[in-house]
Amino acid sequence: MQTGFYGEIARILRDDKVERPSYYLARRGSGTHQKNVDAARPYDWAGNTVAEIIANPEYMSHTVNFRSYKESYKDKHARKRPPEEWLIFENAHEAIVDPETWKLAQQIRRTVKRTDNVDAANPLTGLVYCAECGGKMYNHRSRSRADRERRGLDPVTGLYPYDHYDCSTYSRTITHTEKKCTSHYITTRALRALVLDAIREASAYALSDREAFTRQVREASEIRQKEAARDLKRQVSQDKRRCAELDIIKKLYEAYATGKMPEKRYDMLSADYEREQAELEASIEEGENKLAVYDSDTDRAEQFLALAWKYTDFTELTTPMIYEFVDKIVVHAPDRSTGERVQEVDIYLKFIGKFDIPRPEPTAEELEKLEKDR
Repeated sequence: MQTGFYGEIARILRDDKVERPSYYLARRGSGTHQKNVDAARPYDWAGNTVAEIIANPEYMSHTVNFRSYKESYKDKHARKRPPEEWLIFENAHEAIVDPETWKLAQQIRRTVKRTDNVDAANPLTGLVYCAECGGKMYNHRSRSRADRERRGLDPVTGLYPYDHYDCSTYSRTITHTEKKCTSHYITTRALRALVLDAIREASAYALSDREAFTRQVREASEIRQKEAARDLKRQVSQDKRRCAELDIIKKLYEAYATGKMPEKRYDMLSADYEREQAELEASIEEGENKLAVYDSDTDRAEQFLALAWKYTDFTELTTPMIYEFVDKIVVHAPDRSTGERVQEVDIYLKFIGKFDIPRPEPTAEELEKLEKDR
């Protein structure tokens, strides 16, 4: 979500005559701008105010301390701490937004959308990746107004004909002597059609047979994660044992204190052991966090069902649907071995990943239709 989005939200708040925070607080005798707030402009929201509100974790019911600090009590200017140094108390008060909505907003904020002179940024940008190099894929659209007017909009999709994605690694090295990766060219029209089909089919299957859907999601999750979780548990156990062994630092100090070990030798060994212990503690914390995610993964079917129930019409792909349903899209290189251009696209949906719907064997008529569609 870039500056333009924040500005648009600010404009809506101004039009709806919603009081900006500084004026709202000053009118009630609180806030830091009581004396200098401009009472003649109560609804003049700014884009940066909207951005700060959207990024604020307090709206998830959290209390956040130690956002800033001062070098000394004489220092009048506070310095901001990085988010990893904040102290967060979860569920400290009533939430305004649920965690999933807040995380979705942060995902949109982090996605850099390059602006151009066509229209609003393509909502798929930031979600499309190259299967070969793993790089993001760039969106390209008609550049000149005359070209767009000459070609016109597609009456079905509302898109300009010149609207496609290709691999960013390839785009950056296309003029180099040694090119990297390949184009992986795919049109926005094709991507939107595939995404809509994936959302529509997964949602229809989930809503029509809740028990079968839940069972399949859990089975797929268990198969995918069972081995990974087992290896991770083994690694965490090894790290904990090694971390306990590093209590020999105490013995080193005792040897140094009693004069049995030179100071230089003690400093070298102590620094090495402390560094290793810090790395092990970080590894243990990361491993235990991942294991906690594995344990909660079986609830993802219910989360996807709750999301599917929000929508009653899956005939048209909307921007909110893209943001709420799509985790990422992986585009493979086209295959021309059969004489035709065939391209594989993997669509990963939120909570359930790349979901394969069980299908019965197709009839002769269905095979004929599939061939025609292909």
